[in-house]
Amino acid sequence: MKELVLIIRPEMLESLKAILDEVHCGGMTVSSVMGCGTQKGAMTDGVNEIRGFKININLLPKIQASVVVRDQDVETIISAVRERMADGRVGDGKIFIRDIADAVRIRTGERGNAAL
Repeated sequence: MKELVLIIRPEMLESLKAILDEVHCGGMTVSSVMGCGTQKGAMTDGVNEIRGFKININLLPKIQASVVVRDQDVETIISAVRERMADGRVGDGKIFIRDIADAVRIRTGERGNAAL
């Protein structure tokens, strides 16, 4: 099993949900996050003033989605995300892949892929 942690633009969440539904992903966890990477944030002049203090804000709103999937579904999901969600601009997002040792469905005690 693998955990995919996807950092995407907020407007791409529905596309991601459709992709995961196509591979019969059992569920996902979604969080609203702020961040910057190569994009360095979108700023008008680089400096904003809040309550009289000049500050440099370079964090952009993103969505972080985490899903645990079977090993054989990882490349399918990555390919679909790249094909349908990438528009070629900086800030398209990232996918991080982690190994998952085991999973347990609390209600039934099922383990491994059966728990997904």
